[in-house]
Amino acid sequence: MVERLISFDPVLPEIPKVLILGSMPGGVSLEKKEYYGNPRNHFWRIIYGLFDEEPDSQYEDKMAFVKTRHIALWDTIGTCYREGSLDKNIVDEQPNDIWGLLESHPSIQLVACNGTKSYETFKRHFKLNRVNVIKLPSTSPIPGRYTKNFNEKFEEWKQILDYL
Repeated sequence: MVERLISFDPVLPEIPKVLILGSMPGGVSLEKKEYYGNPRNHFWRIIYGLFDEEPDSQYEDKMAFVKTRHIALWDTIGTCYREGSLDKNIVDEQPNDIWGLLESHPSIQLVACNGTKSYETFKRHFKLNRVNVIKLPSTSPIPGRYTKNFNEKFEEWKQILDYL
């Protein structure tokens, strides 16, 4: 039997401006207890690249990096069942309280969904008009229907800089 997965607590800087939402951490990330813990995931290369920097090797340093740049991290899904790490295998999803987080942090002006599953889940559970919501290409290393190369992903992710 597959265990019910539980996402991580949000990463919140003192004054968050952008909230990046994944869907549910993959198996490697859950094992390591780290957001975007799979070394093949493009997330950290993209986020650091937006500021012309190379990713830190230590997870604590990565957390400090996003916090000092006013970037919050969380997932649209709080709990679910999933065999493997593919989003398409997610069942019985329960969303995180994103509404509550946004209410308690009015400085957030952009919700950036990392991939289609995150975006579709967000749209299904939340209707917002105070913040902008965008769908960005997934940073996942697993090829999907709309897979882009690193440079194409990076160009689209630059949109978040307008809010920082």
